[in-house]
Amino acid sequence: MVSLASGYGNFAAPEVALEAAKAVLRDAQAQGVPLVVSPAAGLPALREAMAQRYQQRGAVAVTAEQVIITGGAKSGLFAVLSELLCSGDEVLMPTPNWFGFFDLVRRAGGELRTFPLAAADNYALTPETLLQALTPATRLLILSNPNNPTGRVYAREEWAALLSVTAEFPNLWILSDEIYEGICFGDAPVTTLLAMPGSHEQHVVISGFSKSLALTGWGVGCLVAPVVLARAVAARQFSTGAAVPVLSQLAALAATEHADAIGAALCAQLGPTRQQLLAALAALPGAPAVVAPEGTYYVFADFTRFLTPGLPAAEGSATLVRRLAEAGVEVVDGASCGAPGFVRLSYAVDEAALQQALVAIATVAA
Repeated sequence: MVSLASGYGNFAAPEVALEAAKAVLRDAQAQGVPLVVSPAAGLPALREAMAQRYQQRGAVAVTAEQVIITGGAKSGLFAVLSELLCSGDEVLMPTPNWFGFFDLVRRAGGELRTFPLAAADNYALTPETLLQALTPATRLLILSNPNNPTGRVYAREEWAALLSVTAEFPNLWILSDEIYEGICFGDAPVTTLLAMPGSHEQHVVISGFSKSLALTGWGVGCLVAPVVLARAVAARQFSTGAAVPVLSQLAALAATEHADAIGAALCAQLGPTRQQLLAALAALPGAPAVVAPEGTYYVFADFTRFLTPGLPAAEGSATLVRRLAEAGVEVVDGASCGAPGFVRLSYAVDEAALQQALVAIATVAA
């Protein structure tokens, strides 16, 4: 079995991060002392470095006080949702989108309402579509940039158009999941929500270090929020868990200080398998025109033509995924992301494994 379903890349941890972690361990051993325990909000140096990173990306008003270091992006998401939502609050999200949001919103007490975007126009979210979907009761809008699973990236002009709509809803919060911001193959860097003009009073960005900075397994995430919300999240972390270990935070600090170089190296590493996967998908029978995703290390492939006729969409999608597994390749069922008949395929694997998986896919598609 070859897995193209994993959300984790096959990246070696950056050398600068490893050296930073080793230094902490050497110092503790040499001095015979325990590791330092971080404040609940995170190490001041890492929070400041993240603020500076956002400032360099155009979010000039971001301060370290708004940055909270979390035990992975998922725990940061849950903390924010738990602070923002009351039982029954409406959360709006376009699909396809990351499957994890569905359960996180439910566990935080929210009611998730989705609306579909179309592959035919590269998952464009127009102001008109957003305006039709929003209601005065909507508490939170969730967007992903770059999007998991589609790889769609919202350009600055698209953000501006969408924010002109959300400005008409004064009680609305906007959460942008930007954990893949460093994995981008477009002509311009990914625009962060925080770089857009206007009030940030109700804008939140969630990110982390596992995807764009190759720190898979180190358990470090971060969020940027208005100060009052950031403090509430830090207080929640203090009351309900432990701070992220200093070892991981200092590795994240070193990676942040070399973020551009690390991101460029990851994209260069991904280039060959990205082309390998796109070419193989284009060669399948009846392949639709594929718009190469600008971000992430996924392709969200349209396999609706391979579904068993007569089955309901979700059942047909699950059946297709089982057939692929029987042939030797594991994929993410697009139904879990709101798009049955599509499959999420990761190309953050080595070329030999990807080739083996592609042979299996071709067998099912024949």
